[in-house]
Amino acid sequence: MKTEPSQMPKLKTKSAVKKRFKLTASGKIKGNVAYKRHNLRKRPQKMKRQARGTFILARGDRTLVKKYMPYG
Repeated sequence: MKTEPSQMPKLKTKSAVKKRFKLTASGKIKGNVAYKRHNLRKRPQKMKRQARGTFILARGDRTLVKKYMPYG
């Protein structure tokens, strides 16, 4: 019987992080802007306009999210 050398187990990426964030080519993390789902009639036009597209996470949040993306 042949035994294989023991290896470290693979780490799992958090499903929530997979769905919400993407990595840029330079290693920064891109996310969607919050508060865009419902009750938009109450929000100022400026807020809705600035909430289009995506944003880059701040450094403190980046370290937290990267902890949940071991291979990202």
